[in-house]
Amino acid sequence: MTDSPAPSGTLTAVVPCNELDETEKFYNRLGFSRISSDCVISGKEDAYRILANGQGGHLHLTAAVPGWLQADTNPFGLYLYVENVDELAEKMRDDIIEPEAPEDKPWGMYEFAVSDPEGTLVRVGWPSRLRRG
Repeated sequence: MTDSPAPSGTLTAVVPCNELDETEKFYNRLGFSRISSDCVISGKEDAYRILANGQGGHLHLTAAVPGWLQADTNPFGLYLYVENVDELAEKMRDDIIEPEAPEDKPWGMYEFAVSDPEGTLVRVGWPSRLRRG
């Protein structure tokens, strides 16, 4: 993974987490990995992680204030636009929320949905009109 930043003007989500290691592993399955593992300052807590997928996607994970984030009432959501929806759906099969997914939705997206370990809704999709096949 490259250490280059996202292009100027990019908006990136910062997702609070109770369990950084478990949440990072979840996003690894979606193709994200730490940009640099040596960005932790010696003697400091590892409470902030920057992930990227090598395709322009960036995600920051930060330690949540204890007691603040409850997985069963987490209001956060993310949308990952990728062409390889079916490939990622196979990797995430046991975590997919909707039984028939991925599928074409009325709003014009071919997608599936999962929740990360913290209860953040993650939709993974691509415009139905742009799908190959």
